[in-house]
Amino acid sequence: MRFRTFAWAAALLGPGSVIASGGVLESRIDSVFAPLGKPATPGVAVLVRQGGRTVFEQGYGVRELRTKEKIDGRTDFRLASCTKQFTAIAIMLLVQDGKLRYDETLGELFPDFPEYGRKITLRQLLTHTAGLPDYEDLMAAAEKGGTPAWSPAHQIRDGEVLQLVERAKAGKFPAGTKWAYSNSAYVVLGLIVAKVSGEPFGRFLRDRIFAPLGMNATLIYEKGVNTVPRRAFGYTLEGGMFVETDQSATSATQGDGGVYSNLDDLAKWDDALQRNLLVSSAQMRVALTPVRLLGGAQPRWPAEPGDDNLAPGKPVFYGFGWFLDPFEGRERMWHFGSTAGFRTAIERFPQDGLTVVVLCNRTDLNPGVLALRTAQIVLDARQGR
Repeated sequence: MRFRTFAWAAALLGPGSVIASGGVLESRIDSVFAPLGKPATPGVAVLVRQGGRTVFEQGYGVRELRTKEKIDGRTDFRLASCTKQFTAIAIMLLVQDGKLRYDETLGELFPDFPEYGRKITLRQLLTHTAGLPDYEDLMAAAEKGGTPAWSPAHQIRDGEVLQLVERAKAGKFPAGTKWAYSNSAYVVLGLIVAKVSGEPFGRFLRDRIFAPLGMNATLIYEKGVNTVPRRAFGYTLEGGMFVETDQSATSATQGDGGVYSNLDDLAKWDDALQRNLLVSSAQMRVALTPVRLLGGAQPRWPAEPGDDNLAPGKPVFYGFGWFLDPFEGRERMWHFGSTAGFRTAIERFPQDGLTVVVLCNRTDLNPGVLALRTAQIVLDARQGR
């Protein structure tokens, strides 16, 4: 589940004017989003939580152009790469259970895995330092070699991703020596959860994360197996018109981007993270420690520009399923998501007790910029600006 470069427009993130709490704050946040979702266009859902409670929740636009049903707090969006935080927690739960170790290798878990990746560890998969080849690159190479093309109607599945990775002759780099965002790694992590737990990945998430937290509308979507309640469909703006682009050839993979959720459920998820309801605070400290390369070197984004490269050549701070670089000196954990028809962003400021979630069912909006602009409004209000 790709996330593509979001332009960080500094002009959008400047300090706000003097605002008060309550209705004035809500009005200020509303003014950011109200122009973006009209009664007959796809739109956006926005959640703001502060101090453990929801202070703003609103939908704009419609979840589906056919029915014109409005977006609200119960509308389920495809989270795309924001799924990775759930995949990481699933692995952490199995570590906490004593069923996995962070230093466990692919060779131990998949005895037939090829030599190039046998020593890759779970920790390296979680932190994008494993160097697995990109499965979309492998798909393209396989199609050129005569494999029937994947499409929105014939989507690649997780098991096929593993087969492609296992047929590869080499990784991108020796494990632990570089950093490169890896959807392949998180698909494999989802498969590891299923193998070790003995139940399908989606069921494990339901049983160990979603159901215990009361996230009853959150799920891994599997076409023909289950349905998404109050589902938003994804759209792309083409020639001035919104075209439904809800599914792609890679929309069936799970560990890297298969979760659908809504604002109401993500508020419960935020509460669980704040209160360490699923894993211990000690486990979370490990998960929220930025990875270092072998020898202690600072990882950097790849030098070569690409779809999943937000800052070519610059330092990157990543833990287990979260980016961890600060924003204007404030501690932060965040992630973006981008897939056919959807753009998502979750920004958490733990020391400030602030969380902003922006979910879009259209690809012409930049939820990362919108989320940070919203966070700035709230932070400025707290400081009386």
